[in-house]
Amino acid sequence: MITINSTQVSYFTLGAYFDTELFKYLLFVIIVIFYILILCANVFLIVVICMHRSLHEPMYIFLCSLFMNELYGSTGLFPFLLIQILSDVHTVSAPFCFLQIFCVYTYVCVEFLNLAVMSYDRYLAICHPLQYNRLMTSTKVAVLIAVTWLFPFLAIIVLVSLSSSLQLCGNIIDKVYCGNYAIVKLACSDTTVNNIYGLIYTVISIIIPFILIFYTYMKILKVCFSGSKQTRQKAVSTCTPHLASLLNFSFGCCFQILQSRFDMSSVPNMLAILLSLYFLTCQPLFTPVLYGLKMSKIRNTCKRLLSADV
Repeated sequence: MITINSTQVSYFTLGAYFDTELFKYLLFVIIVIFYILILCANVFLIVVICMHRSLHEPMYIFLCSLFMNELYGSTGLFPFLLIQILSDVHTVSAPFCFLQIFCVYTYVCVEFLNLAVMSYDRYLAICHPLQYNRLMTSTKVAVLIAVTWLFPFLAIIVLVSLSSSLQLCGNIIDKVYCGNYAIVKLACSDTTVNNIYGLIYTVISIIIPFILIFYTYMKILKVCFSGSKQTRQKAVSTCTPHLASLLNFSFGCCFQILQSRFDMSSVPNMLAILLSLYFLTCQPLFTPVLYGLKMSKIRNTCKRLLSADV
């Protein structure tokens, strides 16, 4: 293998793309439509929440933050994906590659932290309803949202800085978009610091929020089984979309981690590509559709708004 110093790697080649001939134009149209649907669904619900005072409650403010993250994550992928589909040479400049890593990884971290904050909010509302307004103040909401966004941005800046300083032995990434671990695997230099930091980051940004979510829902279920029918109905109506969103996103992330860490050569190429893109393509549309249909207050407000326009 020819050694390429890190200063000489000005671009990366995305090796997972293959020639689809005329099918690429159909694929391009499908992804454009999908991206437009994501933009419209999330922007519409953000506007609905912001414009209607009845939705200015902690739960809906956290939802608004979640919808903004879906816009952020999908924008970090879709325009890039569309350009690559139509391109005959699948290369990306090193700075842009690290920028995409920053966007994708912050999106994942914000998503998990936002879901954890929302589970904490539901825990207070269902398990401590009388103290809810005292415990979930506007100041606390602002602090939780600030931490949800600031921590991932700071953490990923460090992650990208560590990766961009590595000496690399190649520039071929076997993916359809840039991934941090795919670049770390190309390193000639020692990656111990990268691996340790990656492990610490994973524990703080994914495992701890997941444990918090699991704990809060165990408490919520305990209250539901011992509470009244009305309490159970409230828990089901507000927690079902949250759990569905969490499970959907976790599934996509788990496959992405498995694909990055293990040999997936036995998996058909097209299936591997679709599954690797799942958490970045389906979640941004799944979230607004799910919450828009399941949350009665949002659904009714949307119906009134649409009927008024008609």
